[in-house]
Amino acid sequence: MVYEILLGMWGDLVYVLNGRKAEKIEAVTFADLRMQESDIEEILRSSIDMICDDEESMLIVGQQVKNEKNGRSDLTAIDNNGNIVLIEIKRDRKDIEGRKEAFEFQAIRYAASYATLESTEDLVKKVYAPYIEKYRSEFELGVLTSYELESES
Repeated sequence: MVYEILLGMWGDLVYVLNGRKAEKIEAVTFADLRMQESDIEEILRSSIDMICDDEESMLIVGQQVKNEKNGRSDLTAIDNNGNIVLIEIKRDRKDIEGRKEAFEFQAIRYAASYATLESTEDLVKKVYAPYIEKYRSEFELGVLTSYELESES
């Protein structure tokens, strides 16, 4: 039986662990795989833990959230400390270098649009509720959380 496990990536070197032997494999880009930003976005949306470390977690609360200037942030999350995390996906270096405006300015504009949210309830209403509605089938009905039980009283 052969187990293929991604061992690590250093620069352009990628290794796969086959049993006890590490084998070098060719690195490929998302463009090489003909993946679009939307494909990468969906992978991250459904597997956000892949970018979190052991002490960190995130909950996706929005996707393609439109701001006041009609820009759209790819993914919006809340981390385990309650911070809003904006995730902007670029497929490769060319997507960053070929922009009209600097990538950093895009991030600042998107972050500034979230500064207009006045409360947690505002975030839920404007960002999370539409996301839940879009992906309703992914949310199982289950036991209420302590917060939900408290708000029912």
